[in-house]
Amino acid sequence: MGLLFTHYARPHTEFLTVPSVLALAQGDWLKAHEHLIITGPTGTGKTWLGCAFARQAARLDYSVLYVRMPRLFEDLAMARLDGRFPRLIDKLTRIQLLVLDDWGSHGLTEQQRGDLLEIFEERYKRKSTLITAQLPVAQWHEMIGAPTIADAILDRLVHNAHRITLEGDSMRKTRPAPLLTDIEKAEIITA
Repeated sequence: MGLLFTHYARPHTEFLTVPSVLALAQGDWLKAHEHLIITGPTGTGKTWLGCAFARQAARLDYSVLYVRMPRLFEDLAMARLDGRFPRLIDKLTRIQLLVLDDWGSHGLTEQQRGDLLEIFEERYKRKSTLITAQLPVAQWHEMIGAPTIADAILDRLVHNAHRITLEGDSMRKTRPAPLLTDIEKAEIITA
């Protein structure tokens, strides 16, 4: 599995290195209210890596909220019905790192687009967001739909985001047990 890292200020792509991961782990992107976008195929570790960065943010005393996108939309719809919507939006805009998992797993309704725009507008240049997605960033505009709203959402999100692209097969695939080397076999026999 390969890891690629694209920094928003440097449009070229380079391999994700220990220093680049450590730089992100230091939290400067959080201090600068920047975002982190992790994309890649199913099973490549997007959620795991996103949660690792979220845990590190919490260790650095940032408030963190993790939510899967389908659940976020359910919560927003329920809050709209029972009168909690303004409080929920306030909660989502106050949290210092909002982790949105499974971004782009389905198209958005008009209401969902409006809700996302409101959230990102309130968070812009004030708080950080970490997004995990199977869908490459280049396809987000189409997934959001409504070109004007898609432009507004993406303008607040992708232009000041660090990007990590994971590649490779799913880590969930079962792999055959590795064969023992001659040395390991000898160690077993002599034990």
